[in-house]
Amino acid sequence: MRIAATLNLAALSTALLLGAVPALAQNDGVQVGGNSGFTKLVPAEEIEQAAKQQYAKMMQEAAAQNALAPPSNAQLQRLRRIAQRVIPHAVAWNPRAKAWEWEVNLIGSKQINAFCMPGGKIAFYTGILEQLQLTDDEVAMIMGHEMAHALREHARERMGKSAATSIGASVLSQLFGLGDLGQTVASYGVQLLNLRFGREDESEADLVGMELGARAGFNPRAGITLWQKMAAANKGAPPQWLSTHPAGATRIADMERNLPRVMPLYERARKG
Repeated sequence: MRIAATLNLAALSTALLLGAVPALAQNDGVQVGGNSGFTKLVPAEEIEQAAKQQYAKMMQEAAAQNALAPPSNAQLQRLRRIAQRVIPHAVAWNPRAKAWEWEVNLIGSKQINAFCMPGGKIAFYTGILEQLQLTDDEVAMIMGHEMAHALREHARERMGKSAATSIGASVLSQLFGLGDLGQTVASYGVQLLNLRFGREDESEADLVGMELGARAGFNPRAGITLWQKMAAANKGAPPQWLSTHPAGATRIADMERNLPRVMPLYERARKG
């Protein structure tokens, strides 16, 4: 057991020194590089299980407050139709997504917010739909952005960095089979929705989200109109969804720069 752990640790050290694990091959579309090697410090299964439990609890609480949209809700049906088009393109960014139990729900709240937890657990708040009067293309850009966080395992990366810098060698031993890692990861589970991604993660999610939407036949130019609406809505005070995002002008410039990569995907999807 200790020999196996030592070998695993050596392999992980090499990955961390290289800075990333290889990305899936992308023949076209945006280029964002490989996933961080820090993701290897926390098992994906444990993160996804914690997310599943937290998501279920959130939906139960929303239902108890009569805030969870029923299946007959027109806006929820709209979200699910959009998701059905986008989700098939997720596996190209993360092979685990093929086995995820995807869920899409709508919560009644004035919050301008949406999220996708690890394992494909998606939720939108009515505030983001109603206050911004989103088109289907704009909804797809938001959904793609949030899905990208899960597909690129940004939460897992953040937790891995925390494990590497804060928890110490004893927990690293657990993570490599020398003890019970369940309790360690469970302690992270309650933090999944409270994680704040860095600007690099947010920019990456913008670009991957644009590609996901484009491949599903949604106009990636909607990413630009979306952030114009966001800028008008926040009036100098960013809503929760924008709390750690890059400045609007910066992200719009990044999107415009990458439009030549994703517009052909959109045109191809429309013709298909």
